[in-house]
Amino acid sequence: MAITALQSAASGMRALDEKLNVVANNLANINTTGFKRSRVNFEDLIYQVKREPGIRNADDEPIPHGILVGTGVTVSGTQLNFAPGSIDTTNRPLDWQIDGTGFFQVSTIQDGERVIAYTRAGNFALNAESNIVLGSSDGPLLEPPITIPADVPMESITVSKDGRVQVREPGTNTLTEQGQIELARFVNPEGLKQIGRNLYVATDASGEPITGAPQSDGMGSLNSNQLEMSNVDPVRELIDLIQTQRAFELNSQSIESADETLRVVSNLRQ
Repeated sequence: MAITALQSAASGMRALDEKLNVVANNLANINTTGFKRSRVNFEDLIYQVKREPGIRNADDEPIPHGILVGTGVTVSGTQLNFAPGSIDTTNRPLDWQIDGTGFFQVSTIQDGERVIAYTRAGNFALNAESNIVLGSSDGPLLEPPITIPADVPMESITVSKDGRVQVREPGTNTLTEQGQIELARFVNPEGLKQIGRNLYVATDASGEPITGAPQSDGMGSLNSNQLEMSNVDPVRELIDLIQTQRAFELNSQSIESADETLRVVSNLRQ
């Protein structure tokens, strides 16, 4: 009946509204360092079985088709796309880009507890204590911590592809190692949980982090003076936005048609 059509169309509008939110968020973060776009996956809802496929007819022959009426659609999940973003050359020693699957590790507060979070954003800076921190709104500390001597200018900092952080002593060409950057990777990075501020935390779906230095254990190498930008393709997202809007309109028309059918049926009963 038209009631089922109403429910199906309404579920379509709800699901498409979620997709619209995801696409809009992708577009909003088109300039966010290290941002990874998301996509929405859909699945159909349970079916009303009015006749089973293969049921026997009067001649005891199986009927090739059944009658199954769908009841709509729902969002089955959102999926992160970890394809690499474009590279921006900044010529800034504390801007780092991972050429591979690894993540930077930082220490932050989540739900009142200090946790290790993970990020692809490499825009690091120094805080007031000369510790290396992520250049986000709350400046989470790089893990493991690395401190730069207060009298060393930023241009004297060098970072090797294997993650060794060194400084050139003033007036000399001597390099002194200050620490080792460690990256993390995951069996299923799409299972990471986004918590905002360019950060992710591990979940049961992502698996436990596997940590190590760059250029080891599949972490990828480290490039300084560069940043990985967002992997959002504006043309693709705009096309997706238009398609979503059109699908939303079609579902609203289905609701109008079902409503008109119900009105006609109601008038016939009077």
